[in-house]
Amino acid sequence: MATSVGLGMPNIPLAMVPGHPGAQSQAEVRANVVRVTAAQVIANLTEQPDVMVFEDEPAAHDIVFSGTFEEVNDYFYEREWSDGLPIVPPTVEKIEAFLSFTDRDPDEILGVVLPASRAVTIWAVAVNGVMSGCRPEYMPILIALAEAMVDPNYGVEHSGNTPGAETLIILNGPIIKELKFNYEQGVLRDGFKPNTAVGRFWRLALRNMCGFLIHKTDKGCFGNTFRVVLAENEDALAGMGWPSNAEDMGFKTGDNTVSISRMTSGNVIVSVTGSTPEEIMPYLADAVASCTRWEIIFTVGGITYGTLRPALVLTPILADIIAKAGWSKDDVKQYLYDHARMTARRVETYTENWADFPIVSLAHQVNLGKLPTDFAISGDPERMVPIVFDKQDFMVLVSGDPLRTNAYTFAQNGYLGFPTAKKIVLPADWTARIGKR
Repeated sequence: MATSVGLGMPNIPLAMVPGHPGAQSQAEVRANVVRVTAAQVIANLTEQPDVMVFEDEPAAHDIVFSGTFEEVNDYFYEREWSDGLPIVPPTVEKIEAFLSFTDRDPDEILGVVLPASRAVTIWAVAVNGVMSGCRPEYMPILIALAEAMVDPNYGVEHSGNTPGAETLIILNGPIIKELKFNYEQGVLRDGFKPNTAVGRFWRLALRNMCGFLIHKTDKGCFGNTFRVVLAENEDALAGMGWPSNAEDMGFKTGDNTVSISRMTSGNVIVSVTGSTPEEIMPYLADAVASCTRWEIIFTVGGITYGTLRPALVLTPILADIIAKAGWSKDDVKQYLYDHARMTARRVETYTENWADFPIVSLAHQVNLGKLPTDFAISGDPERMVPIVFDKQDFMVLVSGDPLRTNAYTFAQNGYLGFPTAKKIVLPADWTARIGKR
């Protein structure tokens, strides 16, 4: 039903099966279909659906309301334009301040996004930037995020699906320091305006530009709140000679970039003890594998083969220990590929019994050419198999408290929010403009 609304067909005839088929026996499903669904099918075939009249949406430059701060917030909340937190009223003056930090045409369309089939414009980006509490100079970052949002490789249309996963935004480049993003202690916690407000922008953009509304088109079973921006510690990376995430994504050293990836969950890896990679890495690999559970279906299940992209965030002190031993970032990824594994029995149990994505067996998928041979090196059900197709499928980031030996790992949502990166394009007189702020 949510899909039909998003495609502009809110009155399309539908026949419903009561309850959730996955929680019913075959007899219960059959009884529900016979008693309820069949009658609806007949009615849909013999009755004309009601004519639906769409309410006109405000034009880009319309003044939709005037009032006090509290009145504006109430008005926006009642119309589901806010996330329940106070928003900054998007006055024309404030929107134009954001537009002064880009050379792009305000009416430029970046793309059209589901479920609302709305055009994402530079103007709309500025409006949601104002509302989320961003500063005008964040505008180039917000535009890059919008460009990533409309990229088909990311798959923003899946943002309202059942797992309720949330997007992680990764920032790279000199803009981190220029705009004072936090990339050290407490990096994933709110409290720094740039990290927090840009993270909130993403959630408001999903609501207002894409049209994801809870109880309507956003069907996350539980859901999560937005994640603050994770800025990498590029000083630490340069000192170790490791590439940044931006370089891993194909950009040049020094490029300002944003990367987005939809993460289903995350977990801290506390007190990583050791002075060598050989002492540190087993703990990290175990944690990465343990955080991945049903998400393994994005590696071995259905049409999703090989789309899982787990992430490991190392604090600078941990990354430095590993780098001083002569390990490259590729070496870390290779170790994770070789050791962040689970038993074949566990994978097959997830896909065949628990997560309801039957694949017959890993060996069968290898024989069909759909999985690498590493997944069937023997017939032992206790053999350890990878959680990804290739070592480069792991995202390895460096950020967080430089004085703590902790790490963090994220399980990822596969092609339902695939890692996507965009370059941040600054206006011609960027240095002069931020110097005035």
